[in-house]
Amino acid sequence: MMMMMLGFISGNERVFWGGLLVIFGSTFFGGFLYTAVISKLVPHSDIIFAIQNDRIMGNLLCLVQVDQSTVAIKESFGKFDDVLEPGCHCVPWIFGKQLAGHLSLRVQQLDVKCETKTKDNVFVNVVASIQYRALADKASDAFYKLSNTKTQIQAYVFDVIRAFVPKHNLDDTFEQKNEIAKAVEQELEKAMSAYGYEIVQTLIVDIEPDEHVKKAMNEINAAARFRMAATEKAEAEKILQIKRAEGEAESKYLSGLGIARQRQAIVDGLRDSVLGFSVNVPGTTAKDVMDMVLVTQYFDTMKDIGASSKSSAVFIPHGPGAVREVANQIRDGLLQGSATT
Repeated sequence: MMMMMLGFISGNERVFWGGLLVIFGSTFFGGFLYTAVISKLVPHSDIIFAIQNDRIMGNLLCLVQVDQSTVAIKESFGKFDDVLEPGCHCVPWIFGKQLAGHLSLRVQQLDVKCETKTKDNVFVNVVASIQYRALADKASDAFYKLSNTKTQIQAYVFDVIRAFVPKHNLDDTFEQKNEIAKAVEQELEKAMSAYGYEIVQTLIVDIEPDEHVKKAMNEINAAARFRMAATEKAEAEKILQIKRAEGEAESKYLSGLGIARQRQAIVDGLRDSVLGFSVNVPGTTAKDVMDMVLVTQYFDTMKDIGASSKSSAVFIPHGPGAVREVANQIRDGLLQGSATT
């Protein structure tokens, strides 16, 4: 009787454990089949999305996938256990193992816009671009020590910019963009390295003052350029006037030379005419010849005045006999000048 009871209990245990294994295996197979095949054929829902999630799938099949440029944080009963590299890993949930989350190792960028005041009391908006990434060998620090990485970085950027810019004027701030970027990068590198993050690059992409300030700066620049243009224009006019005066002086000089030569030619011609007339006409004197030449010149002048329709001349009482008086006055003036010398 005792042997029969032991055989019956042993048989029941085998059936129990066999049934448990069948149920366990069926659950795994059914979950895998639904997640991998059936869920792809039906419309998506929140439940299907949760089932397809790596963490749910890992808890179900004890297998998880970690993508490239990503690490996963594994916990054992809520305590940090290990950092999982990219690939496939076994996370047996039945032993209290689970994934706390994933951490990207890719370079990320955070744009921070900070409003501050310069030394000359001008409000400006400084836009900084921070490029950072988590370090694989400090993934646990990056995952657990900071709850909001972007807010932490933004606070440090605000602190550095608002401490640097008020020490410089607006023009100096534009010129020292690189110095601002270096100061921000050094402060962030020192602070974020303790949390498992590396600052790859810090850029000051824009410094934007108030719209009225920009308009005033443009007007100042335009006024300076107008002043420079006026100076250059005045200098050009000065050079032009100098060249014109030099040309006029040269023209008058050459005109004077021409008039002098003309008068010399007239004198030479008159002298030859007087000598020739005195030789060919006996009994005439040089005075008679000069009087005749003056009368001839007088009538030639009257002819030229009358021939031009645009000439303006003022006539005073005179006659041909006045030529002798003019000649006498000229001769008397020349004789008086010779006597005084």
